[in-house]
Amino acid sequence: MTSSYGPWGIVLGGSDGVGVAFAHGMAARGINVVLVARRVPVLEQAAALIRLKYGVEVRTVSLDLSTPDALAELERRTADLEIGLLVYNAGADTSSVAFLDRDIDGHLDLVRRNCSGPLEAAHRFGAPMVARGRGSVVLVTSGAAWAGGATLATYGATKAFDLILAEALWAEWRDSGVDVLGLVLGRTDTPSHRRQAEAKGDAYDTAGLADPYRVAEEALDHLADGPTWISGSPDPTAGSPFAAMKRRDAVLAMSRGAATAAGKKADGRH
Repeated sequence: MTSSYGPWGIVLGGSDGVGVAFAHGMAARGINVVLVARRVPVLEQAAALIRLKYGVEVRTVSLDLSTPDALAELERRTADLEIGLLVYNAGADTSSVAFLDRDIDGHLDLVRRNCSGPLEAAHRFGAPMVARGRGSVVLVTSGAAWAGGATLATYGATKAFDLILAEALWAEWRDSGVDVLGLVLGRTDTPSHRRQAEAKGDAYDTAGLADPYRVAEEALDHLADGPTWISGSPDPTAGSPFAAMKRRDAVLAMSRGAATAAGKKADGRH
């Protein structure tokens, strides 16, 4: 993998869950890793384990990706490295609530992490990859991108942005030696998922949840099979599961699914 992509990879949102699983998978393949997240103790703990287990170099960068200068700062702090693999995994929504039940700053922070962030990261770190003729970019998106849904307004919209961005970059860079993959996640056993359940007072049940390490391994094995990879699907390169539906029906189905996932009953109103 280092010969195909380069000696260093960056994982944004790399302190736990799918992000740290990607870091382990990259390190197991001989790639040195830059872990980016906000929480310094969790970052350092993850980095220490990866160094011990795989013997690779690990650099930690504590950043709040919702701030305007975060990606410029990350570029400055990794300017001495050849980054060949970029995984943008930040931007989970740990409080799925109705649109007006979240303040505007919360919505805008999510947009900055999930839209401005991956766009800027892809531009800053993708340009050198294209110039070198090798590299890979993974934008982690979600099944929430397939259609609008109640309590998923901003989150689903940002993940749709990530999906379209990944597909477009794949189309532009496919002949340049740079692989781009939009990784569509379903419900996955992550700390953010656990925190969401705890905040609502729900019992946490891992039944039906994907294992983050299997998700990361699957993606790393299929970096060249873009533009889109639907994790855990029997047909991972297929289109939207709602493709045969009218948009209205798809939105209602997504809303029912969101309500069920939240442990509530959808009322079925149109």
